[in-house]
Amino acid sequence: MMNYEKTKEFARDLKKLKKFPSLTYDLSVAKKNAIELFHLQNIDNRGIFEIQGVGNIDDLKFYKIKKFACKSLQGRGVKSGIRVIYAYIPTEQKIIFLEIYFKAKQENENRKRITDFIKIELNN
Repeated sequence: MMNYEKTKEFARDLKKLKKFPSLTYDLSVAKKNAIELFHLQNIDNRGIFEIQGVGNIDDLKFYKIKKFACKSLQGRGVKSGIRVIYAYIPTEQKIIFLEIYFKAKQENENRKRITDFIKIELNN
């Protein structure tokens, strides 16, 4: 079983995207249909990509969900433009959501947020 957490920044991002009211539900679907299939059952639907060059170490890796279906964006399916960035800690079977954004408003993930998260995790 996978454990899920979210950072304060992620919660703030989610509030900013209030024009997509289905996001909370959509995220729960992504947990089952993307994250758990990818990490627990090793099924790659080519919707999750490891983020390279951010200091990935054996017990802390960072991923981006590119194929994220958002019901609020009808007719777009998994090409909604919503991106979700998360950290995966395999030894604890833990996912920590770091960032969610709409690609039309922001081109790429906030790498500084990831490196700041690494510093916090290494100090714990």
